[in-house]
Amino acid sequence: METVPVEIYFGGPHQAPGHLRDVLAAHITAVPSGGSIDWVTYYFRDLRLAEALIQARKRGVQVTLSLEGRPRIPHANDAVIKMLSGPGGLGDAFRIIAIPGVPSPATKSWKPQLHEKLYCFSHPEPVAFIGSFNPSGNMPEDDPELIREIGDQDRGYNALVGLNDPVLVEGLVNHARQIHRSPPGLFYRFSTHASRIIHGADTTIHFWPRVSPHPVVQFLSRVNSGARIRVVASHIRTESAVDVMAGLARRGTTLEIFAESTHRRVTPKVERRLASAGIRFRRIRNPERLPMHLKFVLVEDGDHAWSIFGSFNWTKPSFWLNHEIAAISSNPLIFQVLAHCWEVLENEKC
Repeated sequence: METVPVEIYFGGPHQAPGHLRDVLAAHITAVPSGGSIDWVTYYFRDLRLAEALIQARKRGVQVTLSLEGRPRIPHANDAVIKMLSGPGGLGDAFRIIAIPGVPSPATKSWKPQLHEKLYCFSHPEPVAFIGSFNPSGNMPEDDPELIREIGDQDRGYNALVGLNDPVLVEGLVNHARQIHRSPPGLFYRFSTHASRIIHGADTTIHFWPRVSPHPVVQFLSRVNSGARIRVVASHIRTESAVDVMAGLARRGTTLEIFAESTHRRVTPKVERRLASAGIRFRRIRNPERLPMHLKFVLVEDGDHAWSIFGSFNWTKPSFWLNHEIAAISSNPLIFQVLAHCWEVLENEKC
């Protein structure tokens, strides 16, 4: 079978600051009148990118943008929201998404969030980008304290994987437009859309929230003993995720984990449990404290290799509440590029 082409871009200390936002900016500029741009994202603070989307719509591009209305830092998106919703903005092409929360005790806040990062472009060739990057910075930056809290994603470790398979692109564009047309409600997980799978030539796309089992966990449960599994994770907090990883180690897989350095995103308790299970665990500590926001898994099982990537974290909100995207792929080009990213991280002096 012919390998389906892909576009993969990385941000990080080895790239120019803002490299991934520049990739998105270049793709916006390349879409002509009559083309389309469909975005879904969690944080959006980049005013120049917001202006580029406005200009695209003015030149006749069909634009849809769905943005999380209640991110972890509630006011983070306010400036872009003001620009896009004001006079001369995107009008009805822009939608703020606030998914109803789950009834919870007074001390808890169980609010589903739109955590997807999805950027679809019709030209010059149809492509749908998924991955870990959302444009949460603004250059020049006017709120350094907020960036310290979010992490400097314009300089930190991130990835965007551009899928060119027409079946995947069409499915992801339809997904973005469905969210824009009919924002998901509290009971979305029970709908026919929630657990659907997009089957491409060598890649499947999975969505959350869902009633059916976690697709990544299900995939890993079928891996044979003796397999090698490498996990790059910005967030590991839930005990059920640690149970999955410890279970894989007990079955005889070689499991290695590169994780974010901050204890809020990967707790010391998680680190201790993983180490006690005999799992090689290492935090990526950049000297400038840049965030390690990558989210992917590499699986080698006999003669077969797979890549798993997307917006999902190993946390309770990501497992059960948030709207996420994951891809499971046997595309050898994706595996090769992500494996090289692993090697770069492995050689970092932390």
